[in-house]
Amino acid sequence: MARQTSQVEIQGKQLSLSNLQKVMYPATGFTKAQVIDYYVRIAPVLLPHLRGRPLTMKRYPEGVAGMHFYEKNCPTHRPEWVTTAPIWSEGNNRWMDYCMVQDLPTLVWAANLADLELHTSLSLAKKILQPTMLVFDLDPGPPADIVLCCQVGLWLRQIFEQLGLETFPKTSGSKGLQVYLPLNTPVTYEQTKPFAHELARILERQHPQIIVSDMKKSLRAGKVFVDWSQNDDHKTTVCVYSLRAKERPMVSTPVTWQEVE
Repeated sequence: MARQTSQVEIQGKQLSLSNLQKVMYPATGFTKAQVIDYYVRIAPVLLPHLRGRPLTMKRYPEGVAGMHFYEKNCPTHRPEWVTTAPIWSEGNNRWMDYCMVQDLPTLVWAANLADLELHTSLSLAKKILQPTMLVFDLDPGPPADIVLCCQVGLWLRQIFEQLGLETFPKTSGSKGLQVYLPLNTPVTYEQTKPFAHELARILERQHPQIIVSDMKKSLRAGKVFVDWSQNDDHKTTVCVYSLRAKERPMVSTPVTWQEVE
Protein backbone atom coordinates (compact mmCIF):
# COMPACT_ATOMS: atom_id res chain seq x y z
CA MET A 1 0.00 0.00 0.00
CA ALA A 2 1.38 3.40 -0.95
CA ARG A 3 2.32 5.64 1.93
CA GLN A 4 -0.16 8.48 2.32
CA THR A 5 1.36 11.89 3.05
CA SER A 6 0.02 15.33 3.83
CA GLN A 7 1.93 18.58 3.43
CA VAL A 8 1.41 21.11 6.21
CA GLU A 9 2.94 24.40 7.24
CA ILE A 10 3.51 25.12 10.93
CA GLN A 11 4.92 28.45 12.04
CA GLY A 12 6.34 29.02 8.56
CA LYS A 13 8.01 25.59 8.32
CA GLN A 14 7.01 22.88 5.86
CA LEU A 15 6.40 19.33 7.07
CA SER A 16 5.39 16.13 5.34
CA LEU A 17 3.15 14.03 7.60
CA SER A 18 2.68 10.36 6.75
CA ASN A 19 0.13 7.64 7.47
CA LEU A 20 -2.01 9.81 9.71
CA GLN A 21 -4.72 7.16 9.97
CA LYS A 22 -2.32 4.49 11.24
CA VAL A 23 -3.63 3.13 14.54
CA MET A 24 -0.98 3.58 17.23
CA TYR A 25 -3.03 2.29 20.19
CA PRO A 26 -5.12 -0.68 18.94
CA ALA A 27 -7.10 -1.03 22.18
CA THR A 28 -8.69 2.38 21.65
CA GLY A 29 -8.18 3.00 17.93
CA PHE A 30 -6.03 6.07 18.73
CA THR A 31 -4.31 7.11 15.50
CA LYS A 32 -1.11 8.91 14.59
CA ALA A 33 -3.21 11.94 13.68
CA GLN A 34 -4.58 11.97 17.22
CA VAL A 35 -1.07 11.60 18.67
CA ILE A 36 0.04 14.66 16.69
CA ASP A 37 -3.12 16.53 17.66
CA TYR A 38 -2.45 15.83 21.34
CA TYR A 39 1.11 17.13 21.11
CA VAL A 40 -0.02 20.26 19.25
CA ARG A 41 -2.63 20.99 21.92
CA ILE A 42 -0.31 20.36 24.86
CA ALA A 43 2.69 22.13 23.28
CA PRO A 44 2.29 25.47 25.17
CA VAL A 45 2.94 23.75 28.50
CA LEU A 46 5.15 20.92 27.20
CA LEU A 47 7.73 22.86 25.18
CA PRO A 48 9.22 24.75 28.16
CA HIS A 49 10.22 21.37 29.61
CA LEU A 50 11.81 20.22 26.33
CA ARG A 51 13.72 23.33 25.26
CA GLY A 52 17.45 23.13 25.75
CA ARG A 53 17.46 19.44 26.69
CA PRO A 54 18.81 16.57 24.57
CA LEU A 55 15.96 14.30 23.49
CA THR A 56 16.09 10.52 23.36
CA MET A 57 13.36 9.30 21.03
CA LYS A 58 11.38 6.15 21.80
CA ARG A 59 9.79 5.28 18.49
CA TYR A 60 6.91 2.89 17.75
CA PRO A 61 6.60 2.81 13.94
CA GLU A 62 3.89 0.12 14.05
CA GLY A 63 2.17 1.38 17.19
CA VAL A 64 2.40 0.21 20.78
CA ALA A 65 1.70 -3.42 19.83
CA GLY A 66 4.73 -3.52 17.52
CA MET A 67 8.47 -3.29 17.94
CA HIS A 68 10.04 -0.12 19.29
CA PHE A 69 13.51 1.35 19.50
CA TYR A 70 15.37 4.14 21.24
CA GLU A 71 17.09 6.70 19.05
CA LYS A 72 19.67 9.03 20.55
CA ASN A 73 21.29 10.20 17.33
CA CYS A 74 18.93 12.61 15.60
CA PRO A 75 17.83 11.07 12.26
CA THR A 76 19.96 12.24 9.35
CA HIS A 77 16.86 12.79 7.20
CA ARG A 78 15.65 15.53 9.55
CA PRO A 79 14.64 18.94 8.17
CA GLU A 80 17.42 21.50 8.14
CA TRP A 81 15.61 23.58 10.75
CA VAL A 82 15.71 20.85 13.42
CA THR A 83 18.25 21.88 16.04
CA THR A 84 20.75 19.33 17.32
CA ALA A 85 23.32 19.24 20.12
CA PRO A 86 26.59 17.28 20.04
CA ILE A 87 26.95 15.26 23.25
CA TRP A 88 29.91 13.02 24.06
CA SER A 89 28.90 9.43 24.79
CA GLU A 90 31.26 7.54 27.07
CA GLY A 91 29.46 4.27 26.36
CA ASN A 92 29.79 4.65 22.58
CA ASN A 93 33.12 6.51 22.78
CA ARG A 94 31.97 9.10 20.24
CA TRP A 95 30.03 12.29 19.77
CA MET A 96 26.31 11.90 19.17
CA ASP A 97 23.95 14.51 17.72
CA TYR A 98 20.81 14.66 19.84
CA CYS A 99 17.59 16.24 18.63
CA MET A 100 16.51 19.38 20.45
CA VAL A 101 12.78 20.04 20.50
CA GLN A 102 12.83 23.82 20.64
CA ASP A 103 9.55 24.62 18.89
CA LEU A 104 6.20 23.30 17.71
CA PRO A 105 7.33 22.26 14.19
CA THR A 106 10.06 20.04 15.68
CA LEU A 107 7.60 18.52 18.15
CA VAL A 108 5.18 17.67 15.32
CA TRP A 109 8.05 16.29 13.23
CA ALA A 110 9.07 13.98 16.10
CA ALA A 111 5.48 12.85 16.66
CA ASN A 112 5.18 12.05 12.95
CA LEU A 113 8.17 9.71 13.39
CA ALA A 114 6.04 7.80 15.92
CA ASP A 115 8.16 9.12 18.78
CA LEU A 116 5.35 8.44 21.22
CA GLU A 117 7.48 8.92 24.32
CA LEU A 118 9.70 11.94 24.94
CA HIS A 119 12.69 11.17 27.16
CA THR A 120 14.90 14.04 28.26
CA SER A 121 18.10 14.59 30.18
CA LEU A 122 18.14 16.06 33.67
CA SER A 123 20.69 18.52 32.24
CA LEU A 124 20.63 21.22 29.63
CA ALA A 125 22.72 20.46 26.55
CA LYS A 126 24.97 23.47 27.14
CA LYS A 127 25.99 22.08 30.56
CA ILE A 128 25.43 18.38 30.12
CA LEU A 129 27.34 17.34 33.26
CA GLN A 130 25.39 19.73 35.49
CA PRO A 131 21.89 18.45 36.38
CA THR A 132 19.21 21.08 36.91
CA MET A 133 17.04 18.73 38.97
CA LEU A 134 17.06 15.66 41.17
CA VAL A 135 14.53 12.90 40.55
CA PHE A 136 13.12 9.99 42.53
CA ASP A 137 11.14 7.43 40.53
CA LEU A 138 8.72 5.63 42.84
CA ASP A 139 7.93 2.24 41.32
CA PRO A 140 5.40 -0.09 43.02
CA GLY A 141 6.01 -3.80 43.12
CA PRO A 142 2.65 -5.62 42.93
CA PRO A 143 0.43 -5.76 44.90
CA ALA A 144 1.65 -2.29 45.92
CA ASP A 145 0.12 0.49 43.83
CA ILE A 146 0.31 4.21 43.10
CA VAL A 147 -1.55 4.98 46.35
CA LEU A 148 1.39 3.59 48.30
CA CYS A 149 3.73 5.53 46.00
CA CYS A 150 1.85 8.68 47.00
CA GLN A 151 2.55 7.97 50.67
CA VAL A 152 6.25 7.56 49.91
CA GLY A 153 6.18 10.75 47.89
CA LEU A 154 4.73 12.61 50.87
CA TRP A 155 7.57 11.34 53.06
CA LEU A 156 10.04 12.61 50.47
CA ARG A 157 8.33 16.00 50.40
CA GLN A 158 8.54 16.19 54.19
CA ILE A 159 12.29 15.57 54.18
CA PHE A 160 12.92 18.31 51.64
CA GLU A 161 10.55 20.71 53.38
CA GLN A 162 12.72 20.35 56.48
CA LEU A 163 15.63 21.51 54.31
CA GLY A 164 13.63 24.46 53.00
CA LEU A 165 13.32 22.93 49.51
CA GLU A 166 10.24 22.54 47.31
CA THR A 167 9.53 19.39 45.31
CA PHE A 168 7.14 18.70 42.45
CA PRO A 169 5.32 15.39 41.75
CA LYS A 170 4.01 13.88 38.54
CA THR A 171 2.66 10.51 37.54
CA SER A 172 4.95 8.31 35.49
CA GLY A 173 2.10 7.64 33.08
CA SER A 174 2.53 3.99 33.97
CA LYS A 175 2.29 2.56 37.49
CA GLY A 176 4.12 4.99 39.70
CA LEU A 177 4.93 8.52 40.80
CA GLN A 178 7.99 10.69 40.21
CA VAL A 179 9.22 13.46 42.47
CA TYR A 180 11.48 16.24 41.15
CA LEU A 181 13.62 18.70 43.08
CA PRO A 182 14.87 21.76 41.15
CA LEU A 183 18.58 22.46 41.65
CA ASN A 184 19.41 26.15 41.55
CA THR A 185 23.00 25.73 42.76
CA PRO A 186 25.53 24.28 40.27
CA VAL A 187 26.21 20.63 41.14
CA THR A 188 27.41 17.50 39.37
CA TYR A 189 26.00 13.99 39.03
CA GLU A 190 28.88 12.83 41.23
CA GLN A 191 27.14 14.79 43.97
CA THR A 192 23.46 14.23 43.20
CA LYS A 193 23.50 10.48 42.57
CA PRO A 194 25.12 9.46 45.90
CA PHE A 195 22.89 11.96 47.71
CA ALA A 196 19.75 10.47 46.13
CA HIS A 197 20.99 6.95 46.92
CA GLU A 198 21.60 7.77 50.58
CA LEU A 199 18.22 9.45 50.91
CA ALA A 200 16.56 6.33 49.47
CA ARG A 201 18.45 4.24 52.04
CA ILE A 202 17.28 6.51 54.86
CA LEU A 203 13.66 6.12 53.75
CA GLU A 204 14.13 2.35 53.56
CA ARG A 205 15.49 2.26 57.13
CA GLN A 206 12.57 4.36 58.35
CA HIS A 207 9.92 2.29 56.53
CA PRO A 208 11.42 -1.17 55.88
CA GLN A 209 8.03 -2.83 55.33
CA ILE A 210 7.10 -0.37 52.58
CA ILE A 211 10.25 0.91 50.87
CA VAL A 212 13.18 -0.76 49.12
CA SER A 213 16.22 1.05 47.71
CA ASP A 214 18.10 -1.98 46.37
CA MET A 215 18.04 -2.42 42.57
CA LYS A 216 17.21 -6.16 42.79
CA LYS A 217 13.72 -6.76 41.38
CA SER A 218 13.26 -9.82 43.61
CA LEU A 219 13.08 -7.51 46.65
CA ARG A 220 10.28 -5.26 45.35
CA ALA A 221 7.15 -7.41 45.81
CA GLY A 222 4.58 -5.43 47.77
CA LYS A 223 6.95 -2.51 48.26
CA VAL A 224 7.79 0.78 46.60
CA PHE A 225 11.20 0.91 44.95
CA VAL A 226 12.69 4.38 45.39
CA ASP A 227 14.75 4.52 42.21
CA TRP A 228 17.61 6.93 42.80
CA SER A 229 19.70 5.67 39.86
CA GLN A 230 18.11 7.96 37.26
CA ASN A 231 20.36 10.75 38.56
CA ASP A 232 23.05 9.98 36.02
CA ASP A 233 24.39 11.87 33.02
CA HIS A 234 23.73 8.98 30.63
CA LYS A 235 20.15 8.34 31.76
CA THR A 236 16.88 10.07 30.92
CA THR A 237 13.41 10.36 32.42
CA VAL A 238 10.11 10.58 30.60
CA CYS A 239 9.19 14.22 30.14
CA VAL A 240 6.15 15.69 31.83
CA TYR A 241 3.10 15.63 29.51
CA SER A 242 4.66 12.89 27.37
CA LEU A 243 2.46 10.08 26.12
CA ARG A 244 3.36 6.59 27.29
CA ALA A 245 3.32 3.52 25.10
CA LYS A 246 0.84 1.53 27.16
CA GLU A 247 -2.27 -0.36 26.04
CA ARG A 248 -4.18 2.91 26.20
CA PRO A 249 -2.77 6.40 25.57
CA MET A 250 -1.62 7.40 29.05
CA VAL A 251 0.25 10.61 29.91
CA SER A 252 2.92 11.48 32.47
CA THR A 253 0.85 14.09 34.27
CA PRO A 254 1.87 16.79 36.76
CA VAL A 255 -0.13 16.65 39.98
CA THR A 256 -0.34 18.89 43.02
CA TRP A 257 0.65 17.73 46.48
CA GLN A 258 -2.97 18.23 47.46
CA GLU A 259 -3.94 15.64 44.84
CA VAL A 260 -1.22 13.28 46.09
CA GLU A 261 -2.59 13.61 49.63
